[in-house]
Amino acid sequence: MARNPTASTSTPTPTSTSTSTSTSTSTSSSSSPHKYSVILPTYQERRNLPVIVYLLAKTFKQHDLAWEIIIVDDASPDGTLELAQQLQELYGEQHIILRPRTGKLGLGSAYVHGLKSCSGDFVPKFLPQFIAKQKIRDADVVTGTRYISGGGVYGWDLKRKVISRGANLLAKIVLWPGVSDVTGSFRLYKRPVLERLINETVSRGYVFQMEIIVRAKATGCIVDEVPITFVDRVFGESKLGGSEIVQYAQGIWMLFRTV
Repeated sequence: MARNPTASTSTPTPTSTSTSTSTSTSTSSSSSPHKYSVILPTYQERRNLPVIVYLLAKTFKQHDLAWEIIIVDDASPDGTLELAQQLQELYGEQHIILRPRTGKLGLGSAYVHGLKSCSGDFVPKFLPQFIAKQKIRDADVVTGTRYISGGGVYGWDLKRKVISRGANLLAKIVLWPGVSDVTGSFRLYKRPVLERLINETVSRGYVFQMEIIVRAKATGCIVDEVPITFVDRVFGESKLGGSEIVQYAQGIWMLFRTV
């Protein structure tokens, strides 16, 4: 997500997913005029969280970028929040911002909650590639895709690959979203764009990602794609189940009727 570099704003994301409407400027000594906020919604991610935070922090530092990571934990019973507090002590409160919630309230609302604490210009949700791509056309949204040359998935069985491909194909046929991957969550948004899209979006579960990108295209946003390789979680299992598949089908029908 991004904000106008001449204005003061704030933003975090799992967008990364991150969002925010605060008004604080960055005083970082970074060579970049922008600050990047990453929103990480978590639920039972104690073992995965240190890995993703380390990789994000390493990437930001290597490219001399001002950054923050907003962690929105939904009362994980496995100690994710306690681990996040340790990461905050390690990296500093200016880089790791904790915004826990009292229950498992859903992915979409986690992004909304995180955005309220962002202070960055951009919210990326492959950071360097996304940043470079955004500059070419001053894109409003840059989304990662597994389904163009250079992209792919690692660690999925055949069943999950077929479900994912089928879900994206169905959305492309029915909704004409203008992108090859509507369900991915690796994205970079201009902050004002994300704030507007979130206000318009009604979905709060797994349909959230699809609705955001469909509404972005429908309202004339410049949306570009970057090929990514999706690596499945190191620990634990995917939270995608039968109820999420039903929600997805219902979401396509809702967007077909309303967008």
